[in-house]
Amino acid sequence: MERFLRGYFYNPSCGNLTYSQVIEEIFNYIRVKPEKFYDIIVGCDSSSGEEPHFPVAVVVLRKSEGGRFFLKKIRYRNRKFYNWKERVLEEVLLSCQLALHLKENFEEKMLDIGNNNHYQLRYIHADVGENGATKDMIREVIGLIRGNGFEAKIKPEAFAATCVADRFS
Repeated sequence: MERFLRGYFYNPSCGNLTYSQVIEEIFNYIRVKPEKFYDIIVGCDSSSGEEPHFPVAVVVLRKSEGGRFFLKKIRYRNRKFYNWKERVLEEVLLSCQLALHLKENFEEKMLDIGNNNHYQLRYIHADVGENGATKDMIREVIGLIRGNGFEAKIKPEAFAATCVADRFS
């Protein structure tokens, strides 16, 4: 979890934010219209090569009114990824780790404003799909996500990974 607490997340409106500031921004965004319903989604992508970086995205959607996202690039020193399957599994592991940490921190804050029923942190978006090389990994990826207590979305529904995080990979 330390990798999420060090450094900064990027948001186009706010610039660079610490993890604590991201939690506050999400909390404040929901507090503006607490009667609305919110989806909080985590997804990750990676660049190619032996030393890729992994942009992890947190997307907050206010139903029918748009949303916000926060992105952090994770880089590993002294670790090589020799094939794309290793990278895909690392993307999912990073997404699960961040989602679990967010869920733990967020539930306490939401109780403070009485909005525990108007948001969900249920989905992790994975950059795998029925077409292409990743089709053989779908069951493994979905199992990993479900094993961490979340529901998986894959391409073409996995926009947090395939659009938001991909834009910054």
